[in-house]
Amino acid sequence: MTAAARDAAAPLRVEPVDGRRDIDRFIRLPRRLYRGQTGYVAPLTTELRRTLSPSKNPYFRHATARLWLAYRGERPVGRISAQIDRLYLERHGDATGHFGFLDAEDDAATFRALTASAEDWLRAQGLRRVCGPFNLSINEECGLLVDGFAARPMMMMGFAPPYAGHRLAEQGYGKAKDLLAYDYDLDAVPAIDDRGLLDRVQAGGRVAVRPLDMARYDRDLAVILDIFNDAWAENWGFVPFTEAEMTQAAASLRPLVRPELVWIAEVDGAPAAMIVALPNLNEAIADLDGELLPFGWLKLLWRLKFHRFRTARVPLFGVRRRYHRSPLGAALALLALAALRRDGARLGFRAAELSWILEDNLAIRRVIEGVGGRVYKTYRIYEKALA
Repeated sequence: MTAAARDAAAPLRVEPVDGRRDIDRFIRLPRRLYRGQTGYVAPLTTELRRTLSPSKNPYFRHATARLWLAYRGERPVGRISAQIDRLYLERHGDATGHFGFLDAEDDAATFRALTASAEDWLRAQGLRRVCGPFNLSINEECGLLVDGFAARPMMMMGFAPPYAGHRLAEQGYGKAKDLLAYDYDLDAVPAIDDRGLLDRVQAGGRVAVRPLDMARYDRDLAVILDIFNDAWAENWGFVPFTEAEMTQAAASLRPLVRPELVWIAEVDGAPAAMIVALPNLNEAIADLDGELLPFGWLKLLWRLKFHRFRTARVPLFGVRRRYHRSPLGAALALLALAALRRDGARLGFRAAELSWILEDNLAIRRVIEGVGGRVYKTYRIYEKALA
C-alpha cells in the first residue's frame, strides 16, 4: 500500500497549529486542494505569513485567533481559523466570534471536525454566535465563493470550490449576508459626462476630483482610509481600520498603487469621496505557485514594473455619510467611477472588479449598475448559533 493510500484510510484528526512548520502546512494546503482549478491562484506565502503573524499584523492588537489543521495520517486535508475581535464586540455587542481560512477536501466528516474545533473554542470563550469566513477580518479577504467559480481570479478575493458551501450548510450554517463582486468593463461601458454631472448638482465650482499625490502618499492614503471609515460606518459588520492598520495598509499597497487609478473627490476643498483601483496582482503571480524563492521575487519585481496589466480591482470606494442619499452623493460616486474609467482605459486596463458590495447596499448598487457594472461573482458570509 502506498503512503497516499495509507493516509486516505487513516482516521481523521484535528490538531492546533503550533510553530512555523505547521504554519507553512496551513498556508500551502489550498494549493494541493485547488491547484489547476479555473479561478484559483495561490496567494503569496510571504504575505500570508505576515497576515498570520501576531507580531507583524496589527489586527492582533485587538483580536485573538486560533488555527487548526485536519489530518488523515500525515497528510493535511483541511484547515480553519477562529477569531475573537474585541473591536467588533465593542462596536456590535452581539457575542459573535468569527471563523476563516476554511479549506478542506470534499468530505462531510472533515468539515464537521474543523467547524466543531472552531465552535468549541469560541463557545469556551463565552461567545454565542459564529460568523464567517473572515481571513482574518471584514477588512481583509472575506466571504465564501458561492457563484462565479470560473470567473477570473482577483487579488484579495478568495477561491472556494462548489462543494464548500454545501458542506458548510450541512453543519448547520446559514446565510448571514451576500457580498457581490461587480465586473466593470472599461471598454464596453459608455463614457460618463463629468461636466454634465457637475451641472446637474449645480456644483458651481464646489466639486473637484484629483488623483493621488505620490509626493504626499502617506497623507493621501490616510485621507482615503478616513473616508472609508466614515462612509462604511453604518454598514453590516463594519469594523474601522485602526491607525496601525492604516499605516500597514499604506505601506503594503504602495508597490501596486498607480496614481492615475486612485481618485479623491473634494467638496469645497474637503475630501468627500474616493476610489482606489489596484492592478490585479494575480496576473503577475499566477505561475509562481505562491513562492518568491528562489527566483520568483525577481519575476515579480520585473512584472510590477513592466507587465501590462489588463484587469484591476477596486477594494476601496466610498462617499462620506453626510452626502449619502443625496444628489451630490450620487454625483460624487459617479465622478469617481468616471475618473477610473477614463484613465484606466487610457492605461490599457480592460476591466475592473468592484468588490465587494453588500447585497442590500442598494444605493451604490444602482450607481454601479447605472454605468454598466454587472454582478459576476457572489461571496457568502455564514452564521450559526452556538448553543
